[in-house]
Amino acid sequence: MSSPAGTVGPGPGDERMYVVDPIGKGFAYGLAENLRGDPLYLMPPWPGDVYPPALPDRDGHFDYLAPEDPEFESAHLYGSVRFTLDVWEKYFGHPIDWHFRRDLDRLELVIQRNLRENAFMGYGFLEVGIHETADGGVEPFSLNFDVIAHEVGHCIVYSVIGVPDPGTAGSEYYGFHESAADLTALIAALHFDSVVDELLETSHGNLYTRNLANRIAELSGNSQIRLAANPLSMLDFAGGWRDEHALAQPLTGAMFDIFVDLFHEELVARGLITHSQEDLSDRLEDSLDYFLVIQPIFDEAYEAAPEEFRDALVASRDELGMLLAETWRRLQPDDLSYAAVGATLRMVDQMMTGGRWRTIIDVNLRRRSIGFVDAGPRLRPPGPGDHFNLPRVFVPAKRGSCCKGRHPHRAAYRHSTASSDTLPYVFHFR
Repeated sequence: MSSPAGTVGPGPGDERMYVVDPIGKGFAYGLAENLRGDPLYLMPPWPGDVYPPALPDRDGHFDYLAPEDPEFESAHLYGSVRFTLDVWEKYFGHPIDWHFRRDLDRLELVIQRNLRENAFMGYGFLEVGIHETADGGVEPFSLNFDVIAHEVGHCIVYSVIGVPDPGTAGSEYYGFHESAADLTALIAALHFDSVVDELLETSHGNLYTRNLANRIAELSGNSQIRLAANPLSMLDFAGGWRDEHALAQPLTGAMFDIFVDLFHEELVARGLITHSQEDLSDRLEDSLDYFLVIQPIFDEAYEAAPEEFRDALVASRDELGMLLAETWRRLQPDDLSYAAVGATLRMVDQMMTGGRWRTIIDVNLRRRSIGFVDAGPRLRPPGPGDHFNLPRVFVPAKRGSCCKGRHPHRAAYRHSTASSDTLPYVFHFR
């Protein structure tokens, strides 16, 4: 991580964030009600007792902690957030300020053990819950890098793109948010040598196999929350949609396809596969014979030059990261559409490469009908537990209504997503 030894204190915590493992925190932050039924918005900092924090050793490090140590979860949660920020600040070329910096100096990272099958971020907090396995076991999301990095992705979008004015956020803004968060996690994970090595050892560079890169939030050897390599297009949502995570899939799939094509171009440029083999892969991409024909080609090529494959993958990862960062910084939150994302991506490619990737971008966006078909209406009203029925980001109405680091744990909230005093929506992972 970028934090020098000695700059991270108990928690862990630094000038940007800190971890709490609370005792007796019955509810996650966000909207709740008091005993009279009045709406309250629970906000950090947590005022109660906490379990012992992770402490640095005498040299300022935390790597002495073993996975079975109770403080390991806290250290892993902090490290995952800090590492993800490091990755994306490299692509943006500057520190990413918190969108809540008006009122809070630091992000509170919370291990919320009674939050089942979810993790989410909001105004000044990022909370992670647990996953319950089929056999009754519990796997904490504090140890799932993809889940944590996904939530950091939401923070990045809010900080870089901004929050739409109330009432101007279209359906595709929320689909974009989920897609960008998944891509944030995917690219950040590919900065671990162990992930890159396992990805190439299992796929031999055929990235359309089910692998560590395209399985977002891997839960087991054969289970994950979403697949980046998915078949959905905007045609599947022309008649309407029910869930923003599903609506995100066409955009995520298009970006993953662009990543694969960038990788293939790198392999050709380095003489690792031929133009004809790349063309064959493109022609068979939607064919049932794809793996039967293409996998042997990658097996042979990878065996001959594994380190060169690795260098090509890393170069492609960074190319996509730069394209996304430069695209996201130019988007506007109000009335954001997938068509605008595609048009901005083309403009960024022209600016950065002289249009080198224009064909790749056009082909993959067209395959998903992005820029040709808009998402239809929401097909069902929001239910009690639906993301669109809860305020996802609370912004105090008046500057100074929250004092930095000292504001009340419970803030009054007027429950109206059309209110000029509020900005909608805490982003949930699932």
